Amino acid sequence: MGKPKRNRVLPDNEAKAVARNLRVSPQKLNLVAGMIRGKKVAHALADLNFSRKRIASDVRKCVMSAVANAENNHGLDVDDLIVSEAYVGKNLVMKRFHARGRGRSASIMKPFAQITIVVREESESSHEAET
Repeated sequence: MGKPKRNRVLPDNEAKAVARNLRVSPQKLNLVAGMIRGKKVAHALADLNFSRKRIASDVRKCVMSAVANAENNHGLDVDDLIVSEAYVGKNLVMKRFHARGRGRSASIMKPFAQITIVVREESESSHEAET
């Protein structure tokens, strides 16, 4: 006998994926997240594919994982998905030191971050009704 299944936090037309322990500062990761917020998934993946930011490939993997979760786990249509939320959080920080002159030292912080991508299925008819 296993434990009972956990209730879904998200609505039925949403799916999410989380990429943890990304070796980049949260501020830099938030620039990439802001680039894809609110876009259709196809446009977001294209933007990430041609982005010059180093972390864009990891964000692209996370978006593709959210799309796969939506398709396989929740039966959503891939063509109607948009990136409804993309938010960044802090993770652990590696602390190093740099030797300076006269026996002093300076601290170096090497932060990690995590990104959460939520994709939502929006059909064309519901989008037209809102505008």
